[in-house]
Amino acid sequence: MPIDPYSIFHPKASILLSAGVNLSSKLDEPLTRDMLIKHLAAAAGTSTAQFTIRDAFEMLECAIVAHIQQNDRAASQQLPDLIATYPGLPTHTVRSELQVSRQQFSTPAPLALFAQARAALTAEDFVLEPSAGTGLLATEALRLGAMLRLNELDACRRALLTGLYPGAAITNHDGAEIAARWQGRAPTSVLMNPPFSRNADGYEDHFTALRHLHSALKVLSSGGRLVAILPSWIDRPGRNAASLAKMITGASIIERFTLAEGCFAKHGTNIATTLLVLDKLPDLPMIHNIHVAALAELTDQPRPLPRREIEPQTRTPSATKSMFGGFVRPAEPVQPIPAHRPVEDAVTPVVYTALEEPAALGEQVGDYLPYRPARMLFEQAGEHPTALVESLAMGSVAPPKPDYRLMLPTRIVKDRVLSAAQLETVAYAGQAHADWLAGSINDENTGEVIERRIRKGYFLGDGTGAGKGRQIAATILDNWLQGRRKHIWVSKNATLLEDARRDWTAVGGIAADIQPLKNWPLGTDIAMSEGVLFVPYATLRSQREDSSRLTQIFDWTGPEFDGVIAFDEAHAMGGVAGGETARGKTKGSEQGMAGVTLQDKLPAARVLYASATGASNVNNLAYAVRLGLWGPNTAFPTRDLFIEEIAAGGIAAMEVVARDLKSMGLYTARALSFAGVEYEMLEHILSAEQIEIYDRYAEAWSIIHQNMEAALEESGVIDAVSGDTLNAGAKGAARSRFESVKQRFFQQLLMSLKLPSLFPAIEAHIADKMAIVIQLVSTGEAMLDRRLADHDDDAANELDIDLSPREYLFDYLTRAFPTRQMQTYIDLEGEMRSQPMQDDDGNPVHCADAIARRDACLEQLGAMPPISSALDAIITRFGEDNVAEITGRSRRLSTASDGRQLVQRRSARSNAAETDAFMEDRKQILVFSDAGGTGRSYHASLDVPNQRRRVHFLLEPGWRADAAIQGLGRTHRTQQASSPLFRPVTTDCRGERRFISTIARRLDSLGALTRGQRQTGGQNLFDPADNLESDYAMSALNAWFRLLHSGKLKSASFQDFQKRTGLELEGEGGELRMDLPPIQRWLNRILALPIAMQNAVFDEFLGLVDQRVAKAREAGTLDLGVETIAVQTLEIVSERLLRTDQCGATTKLAELAITRKRLVRSHDDIDFRRSWDQSAEPMRNDRSGKVALMVSQRDSLLDDGTTVRRFKLIRPARIDHIDDQALAESNWRKIRDTQFAKLWNAEAEEARDTLENETLFIATGLLLPVWRKIPSKMLSVVRIAAADGRSILGRVVDAGDLGALCEGLGLEAPKLTPNAMIESARSGARIPVNGPDQLTLKTSRVAGAQRLEIIGAHAARLGWYKSSGCFTEIIAYKTRLFMPDTEAATILEAICAQSQTERTKVA
Repeated sequence: MPIDPYSIFHPKASILLSAGVNLSSKLDEPLTRDMLIKHLAAAAGTSTAQFTIRDAFEMLECAIVAHIQQNDRAASQQLPDLIATYPGLPTHTVRSELQVSRQQFSTPAPLALFAQARAALTAEDFVLEPSAGTGLLATEALRLGAMLRLNELDACRRALLTGLYPGAAITNHDGAEIAARWQGRAPTSVLMNPPFSRNADGYEDHFTALRHLHSALKVLSSGGRLVAILPSWIDRPGRNAASLAKMITGASIIERFTLAEGCFAKHGTNIATTLLVLDKLPDLPMIHNIHVAALAELTDQPRPLPRREIEPQTRTPSATKSMFGGFVRPAEPVQPIPAHRPVEDAVTPVVYTALEEPAALGEQVGDYLPYRPARMLFEQAGEHPTALVESLAMGSVAPPKPDYRLMLPTRIVKDRVLSAAQLETVAYAGQAHADWLAGSINDENTGEVIERRIRKGYFLGDGTGAGKGRQIAATILDNWLQGRRKHIWVSKNATLLEDARRDWTAVGGIAADIQPLKNWPLGTDIAMSEGVLFVPYATLRSQREDSSRLTQIFDWTGPEFDGVIAFDEAHAMGGVAGGETARGKTKGSEQGMAGVTLQDKLPAARVLYASATGASNVNNLAYAVRLGLWGPNTAFPTRDLFIEEIAAGGIAAMEVVARDLKSMGLYTARALSFAGVEYEMLEHILSAEQIEIYDRYAEAWSIIHQNMEAALEESGVIDAVSGDTLNAGAKGAARSRFESVKQRFFQQLLMSLKLPSLFPAIEAHIADKMAIVIQLVSTGEAMLDRRLADHDDDAANELDIDLSPREYLFDYLTRAFPTRQMQTYIDLEGEMRSQPMQDDDGNPVHCADAIARRDACLEQLGAMPPISSALDAIITRFGEDNVAEITGRSRRLSTASDGRQLVQRRSARSNAAETDAFMEDRKQILVFSDAGGTGRSYHASLDVPNQRRRVHFLLEPGWRADAAIQGLGRTHRTQQASSPLFRPVTTDCRGERRFISTIARRLDSLGALTRGQRQTGGQNLFDPADNLESDYAMSALNAWFRLLHSGKLKSASFQDFQKRTGLELEGEGGELRMDLPPIQRWLNRILALPIAMQNAVFDEFLGLVDQRVAKAREAGTLDLGVETIAVQTLEIVSERLLRTDQCGATTKLAELAITRKRLVRSHDDIDFRRSWDQSAEPMRNDRSGKVALMVSQRDSLLDDGTTVRRFKLIRPARIDHIDDQALAESNWRKIRDTQFAKLWNAEAEEARDTLENETLFIATGLLLPVWRKIPSKMLSVVRIAAADGRSILGRVVDAGDLGALCEGLGLEAPKLTPNAMIESARSGARIPVNGPDQLTLKTSRVAGAQRLEIIGAHAARLGWYKSSGCFTEIIAYKTRLFMPDTEAATILEAICAQSQTERTKVA
């Protein structure tokens, strides 16, 4: 078939192919790179902007393929002419980032022809090219008319192949997985040039070429031929040769050609190459082993060896019984279309090797490490379809060595239905379920505490898209095949039943095995003798007076139930322990308590928790009663004590929880690799018109607030005379409704104001052939329902409904504004109170004045500008035919062609239909809310037509961190054609940080508790600075209130701020109240201030926050979570065992001697900083001669209202902070640029050669059991990463706290060397010194310099200390004792020796 550029539906590929075909006739003439670019530009016409220089070389590859195809001669006959033409082609000098990461280097044309000649192809062959590129290795098969199958990952190249080889079957799999995905007739010949050392996800893998070779050989027919272009090191003696021999078992290398370096310089590479010819028969001799020094020698090689006879395939289709009963009939093979293989029912233990030592860690990428099963090596299992990663902290600890024998069907492993990572989960879940915890329950009848054993559980914390459902199914299957045939699958909602069935059938089950509990009405018996009971959380908690769903389940299971209870989306039980709010304690959630009851009543059940967001704070982990975090034989006797201690320990303590659970073999948390995922914030700058709209609404809310407070007085809720509250319930309810509605209003207002930036961004991405996904929370359905309920039935055809956020205000005023009249009475304690007034007929009485105030507000509100509802505005802008809506609303407004409003009903299946429309590429935009986010997939799946890259706009994150991150996982999942671009959408309104703050605060905890590292919680979408609810922020707010009260702030006056916000800050005597509002309430009220005022308030507030953070950093008490310290050398000086857990995990105290290079900044970095930072000034210290670049920072606000200018001194190897007063008193002076550059380079060069020695004490291994024994003044958790690849992770123990730690564990404290004592003191610790007196060593700042000071010296011994080298100084009328830095170690040694001498005398 002729080449047809117009047959392909890829715009870029179509132009490249058309241009390449035209160029193919000009290859006999010399070509330059400029000629290529001009030729492509001419072909592209007006579309040149979308092409790169790399595309010009792709066009050249197409031209070469077309040139060869147009010649009817055999490959061996064309080879001499092509070798002569080759020098005249331009050199490949440009490669895209994707090509480099995937090693997409096209096969050099002469080598491609030579390889095809060695294959000795015939017309009867079925030829496979597993990594086809542009098809240079397939031209001979096309000429002969052989059957072709070409595989290529890159979408553009795949489209090119469609045009160049119109009759070929083209697939898009990872070449290393060809065997796992192959079905149908086996190829008789394979030609391949695989990537040499990088896998499909771009990660470095030395054995990539071998994996491709092995996979291709597995599908090759017996007797078939394989020709492979491989790196020269592939058969290097030693490990490489051994690996090659293992991978080609059953085949023989019959020819080997080694091509010298430089043969393919035209392709931009000088790598030496080996061409191997293999026949798939054992024990054949190697006939030719030839070294080729130059391209011209390719034409002088011996004739290709004749082909062997292909053994015919023997497969007799038969009905095969599945493991669950019933028969599965295999489909008849159709060539080359794949056929389904029969299900194999052999059930055997999965073979793996348990490693004594954990597998080596991969190369760190950001906060993540490539994931690998640390203790298990499976013989047959494959890699996960998409690369997995885990946080640095989690990757630095290993689970215990497993010994569990998991039972699964042979095909599960053989066909790689489960990856090695997923099989590891099943194994560790089985291992955990084989163990028991000591526990207790309260007897319902007597109330007595009964001791009993409960089975351990396992927590699967993989990120969204990593295949948790399939792992749950496999865990159930493992137990099913061991005779346990009753199981319970609890999930978030009923719609996820089909997802559960999909995962179950994928591992070999049948859909009918999983039945929803709703099939049996409440109060009836569950008529299912065996199977998996599917229970949504809402169903689990449902009950009536005479029965409950829990009772129904217990009747089915019986008390000895030992099957699996899988809690999918386990975070739905997070509220079981209740919590604290501004209004006091809240009780636990009903579904959380139902989940815990299910676990308590079935102590032998095998519990499996599964959630990507298991807990957004430690309180929400209370449902995980099977992990042994609290209770007998733990460091925390009760759940409440565990929550209290870990919460007090901050994020560092939460990080330890996840890591310790992994160390005990009870937890795993992998995530899909973020390679290729991009993040780009879309910030909308409010226009002057939008600011005016916002300010008008802010003023309206302020007026409504004042009217509400007045109405509370007029209606008798508050005593108008004394100001006392007469009806606290009514007052609280009125204010609560007001604030709740206000928050929703401003959230919707800000979302609507973003649309002018959102719409152009969407249009630009659509023009770039990308698919759009928009995530939000609010749909406005409740508002629509109320409007329709209020609407006249007679006017049904004349709808005029406005779903603007302004409707929140209308709804509040008409439905919740306090107009009910109260009447006063005296309670039993003699206090005046009020209650709702009724008339003589029992009807409610309303206050006329309050109604008048409400009506006046409604009148003003009606004149306010309307604002678009974001969801409906998106649908209106882009049309229903282009927007798929996946939300929970059952009806929506639409506009007819004549402009009339219509109510459009949406059935329960609307979401499924809309999803299909988007995934099948019939709609370009998908909008989803929380109701459409759970368990669904909107990614660029390889299994759907719409494989365009997803651009995921996070338009409204909402209030829940777990929901926001779960939503992001809808577009980044396994088996995807491309990774998404995440775009959070925000504005420059400072008040919007109120919404982001709630997410950011919870993300720190979420990352710590679920990934063992806080930085991973928000997946780089939120800045830690967005967390305005930290301890530092709360302290800053109290200072801000004091400054406001004293009139020292510029943003607002005290009275005006109270009036605008309604916050009561003043006591009866005019003093500042002791019970000031919490920060959440203050943030809510800030929203209703005009933009300029709230921005000024935030600047003052953040200045106070920065001051406190800076002080904490200087004091070394800033809670940073896991910090990675890269070191040159790492020596374990000593290591002592503190504790051994029953699972085998240990806790050790290690003394480390580390040497690390200083991080040095180049002068180029400084030049770049100065290019955009106008405040930067070059400085030199006249005293030390050192230089620094001084840059301005945000001004600090002291607690007395004084503004302090702050600067940062960026030095070659460190950063200092200084304020304006200290700068004026220092020796820092400005210098000229030329002098600065010279001094900077000299200082940087000196710093590069400087190594710093340090001693650290670290508690490593299992930390929770000893957590309460370690002094908690500093919770620093570090990961020491050495240059040789070793790493140690643990909690830093100050040298001064070693005694207390060891004493708490009943051990003797280690003795510190003088140098170790000095280092610890310089790091901020107070070190006990074993001297003649009770001494303490510390550092003190005196006259601007740090000194080593000894505290506790007896006055009678001052002379002796001075004779040993110390010196004294009288400061503030007190004699203090110091040591010179240069002699400190010698002095300390003398002091310790003197102590030993005196003890000997006493003895």
